[in-house]
Amino acid sequence: MFDKLAAEEQRYEDLMRLLGTTEVQNDQAEYRKHAKALADLEPLVERFREYKATVQSLAEAEELAAGGDADMRELAKEEVKSLAAKRDAILADLKLMLVPKDPNDEKNVVLEIRAGTGGDEAALFAGELFRMYSKFAERNRWRLEVMSSSDTGVGGLKEVIATIEGRGVYSKLKYESGVHRVQRVPATEASGRIHTSTATVAVLPEAEEVDVQINEKDLRVDTFCSSGPGGQSVNTTYSAVRITHIPTGVVVSQQDEKSQIKNRAKAMKVLRSRLYEMELRKQQEAIAKDRRSQVGTGERSEKIRTYNFPQNRITDHRINFTTHRLTEVLNGDLTDLLDSVITYYQSEKLKDASVV
Repeated sequence: MFDKLAAEEQRYEDLMRLLGTTEVQNDQAEYRKHAKALADLEPLVERFREYKATVQSLAEAEELAAGGDADMRELAKEEVKSLAAKRDAILADLKLMLVPKDPNDEKNVVLEIRAGTGGDEAALFAGELFRMYSKFAERNRWRLEVMSSSDTGVGGLKEVIATIEGRGVYSKLKYESGVHRVQRVPATEASGRIHTSTATVAVLPEAEEVDVQINEKDLRVDTFCSSGPGGQSVNTTYSAVRITHIPTGVVVSQQDEKSQIKNRAKAMKVLRSRLYEMELRKQQEAIAKDRRSQVGTGERSEKIRTYNFPQNRITDHRINFTTHRLTEVLNGDLTDLLDSVITYYQSEKLKDASVV
């Protein structure tokens, strides 16, 4: 671990010297590339240097605690305790900082929520999950746009697909993919019996054109008249678009816009993200078939969380985390819950990275 930290510090110093050369300063593309690498390294290097300074101060305090007069020894012993705690905290930070970063963490996401088992109750729950993520996005000043949705007419959602744009969206939401389960007494249940329903959530990193190359010859594009609300022009023109990616069989439909061009653009954005996720899944499965992972490992059928209304409780089954703040969470206060999940998976990655 310390060899790796020393190597990163040396790379940081090399980049500093490189950025000072006339050759790099005259090449804007090279300068930006090296400046970004330097900025990415800076937090790690600063923390490592703080660690080394703390270790040096600790050694000096331990030396004082071993000799001198009684008063000085007592003061030095207190200093030793304080510095030892600081050293351990910095060391824990360094271990996490050495974990390889997910290259998708800064990407925007495509959020897909679908009602599962449970009929109308499942659709109502899917709607509540969408409102929960919408409010969380609003708290973080992220931009959410609905790409397509299918409602039940009684406040529920059969399916909704939306994009969320903002800083670090994927890093916060990537572990939300999976089956979410709700336990409560439906309003239509006369006997007061608790029902269990489910909804599935998928969080896909939004893929740019540079991430996924799609050949036009691999696409079958069908147009049709939109259905549902939207006015006469929506329902009588061929503005709706269905795109089939022939090699994979992935199908995406879009009909929310009156313009066929806009519907096609939205459909291509969703298609690109789904194909990108499929490629990620292949890579992750090839690296570790027996390992539990995050988005895109084929474990989306796994129940990840239960929302129990009678007990005002939410349980995340992956990390054995329970909170009795169900109402607050559904109102978008997801920070504690998400941070707990992220911390768990960071610890798992730390084990896999073998940097300890």
